[in-house]
Amino acid sequence: MEKEAKMQIIIRQETPEDYKEVYELIAEAFASAEHADGNEQDLVVALRKGNSFIPELSLVAVSDGVVAGHILFTKAKVGNDEVLVLAPLSVKPQYQRRGIGKALIMEGHKIAKRLGYQYSLVLGSETYYPQTGYVPAEQFGIEVPGGIPSCNFMAVKLREDAKPVRGKVTYAKEFGM
Repeated sequence: MEKEAKMQIIIRQETPEDYKEVYELIAEAFASAEHADGNEQDLVVALRKGNSFIPELSLVAVSDGVVAGHILFTKAKVGNDEVLVLAPLSVKPQYQRRGIGKALIMEGHKIAKRLGYQYSLVLGSETYYPQTGYVPAEQFGIEVPGGIPSCNFMAVKLREDAKPVRGKVTYAKEFGM
């Protein structure tokens, strides 16, 4: 029996040359997602143009010259403290369940830490995101936005020396929340 060759993945900062491929990837990744509103790719386009965009935290995973995954972290606030929001995370269906999403998250966390960010928030799967350290945001004193199940609103402390945060989340206006 032949062993499947190990997939080579390169994670790097997204460039404008990637935008069209990333747009299509996000649309494809969310087409079959259980909780999707169908405009995630348009949200990314809007976020890139907004004040909360951090180019160093818009990453792609490339395999054999194909953009297989994308992640975006943008600035938000908890009370008066700046934090990050992870949204969206997208992996092409044929590349899913191979660790690409987790690799993008971990690389994003590493870069975010280096840039001085202390927390990252995510609204997502309560079974997936805890695998990368996310816990219910309430544990940090972060208020869950109305209408969102608390188990799906999570946060991770990026730095051991992170100062406590408390309060309501203010998202980038592009999120419409």
